[in-house]
Amino acid sequence: FQDLFGVSMVVPLMNLHIKSLGASHTVAGIIGSLYGIMQLFSSTFVGCWSDIVGRRYSLLACILLSALGYFLLGTSTTVFLFAISRVPVGIFKHTLSISKALLSDLVSERDRPLVMGRFNAASSVGFILGPVVGGYLTELEDGFYQTAFICASIFLLNAGLVWMLPWSEENTGNREHQQGSKGTDSFSAKANHDVHSKSASNGAVASDSLFQSPWVQVTTVLKRIKGIACSDLWDIFLVRLLMSVAILLYYSNFSLALDERFGVKPLFAGYLMSYSSALGVLAGCLLGPITRLYQYNTYRILLHSSTLTCTLILLYASALSIWMVILSSTFLAFSTTIGRTCIMDLELTIGGNEASGTLLGVGQSVTSVGRIVAPLLSGIAQEFSPSGPPSLGVGLALIAILIMNANKQKYCSRGNVKLKNQ
Repeated sequence: FQDLFGVSMVVPLMNLHIKSLGASHTVAGIIGSLYGIMQLFSSTFVGCWSDIVGRRYSLLACILLSALGYFLLGTSTTVFLFAISRVPVGIFKHTLSISKALLSDLVSERDRPLVMGRFNAASSVGFILGPVVGGYLTELEDGFYQTAFICASIFLLNAGLVWMLPWSEENTGNREHQQGSKGTDSFSAKANHDVHSKSASNGAVASDSLFQSPWVQVTTVLKRIKGIACSDLWDIFLVRLLMSVAILLYYSNFSLALDERFGVKPLFAGYLMSYSSALGVLAGCLLGPITRLYQYNTYRILLHSSTLTCTLILLYASALSIWMVILSSTFLAFSTTIGRTCIMDLELTIGGNEASGTLLGVGQSVTSVGRIVAPLLSGIAQEFSPSGPPSLGVGLALIAILIMNANKQKYCSRGNVKLKNQ
């Protein structure tokens, strides 16, 4: 919550700040693109590095270096300093993906969608509240600099919280024992025991790896990434890419499309997107009952949520009134939130928790590719019709659904895919 709260205070104000420093639209765009490219290439490496040195040290390093980036942003009085401040953030701002990997280490496979849903809900609440506070602070004298320093302070507070977490194996074991004594069935108890055993062995390896030379760590990272690249996980990442681009095409030029199609002002479009974000928080909290309803079958939840997403995007593309847009936005908030959590859970289930940081890092890189590709596809489709981008999104979502159906046996078997270096 604090991570997304701090970031969302600053990010909406950055374009205004860099323009106030005298940068042109082109320079501002280049700096923004460079940040995205750094995120694209660093997410896999940082995620894999967290598998090697351990979650605690990698998470602390990412938080502290991100705090440094936002501190430099608070001192940026020139365009050059602004660009420099984006480098540590662009490379190391992977705190959320490492936190998700940490959660996947701590909970059983059965409880993972529920926990991830609550995690995403807390993140969404931070992202909803942050821009409001940031907008208020920027009205003050030197408001942007104060906001950046507050964001850096929040990251330092997070670093202190991470340092204070009970990392010892004894505490983990006691917590699992307490969970098992509260009426947990034999399956969950066995899962918790397996997770604890695996975490203990991974922790021992991580503590040894921390003292290895940087060259050995880099070599190990490259070997693990090669193992993921040569594994049979391409279809899961392709589904993630297609669904990400489909959803991004839905939201691309959203305000402009509503204005051209229905004569709706941008202010209403902003309210509608905030309304969808609030519903996304609710969807994250409902993942527990939904997974129980589906008997913890992540594949079926993902397939049904993706089908619903495809249908809702089609409804938006063919909408004849603004009320159909409101209806599609309402249910799309639920289907996309559930789908994002399930595709991540499926990656960890098929790929195995042993490389959870690497898998989540690769998944983040795939999503970054979608963010790069979607604006280009949206611009081309917009040339033909205001409904062009969502119509293209419907086609991509259909392809993703067909891929999931074609690989149903692998998803339902829930066996780990062996990486090439294993």
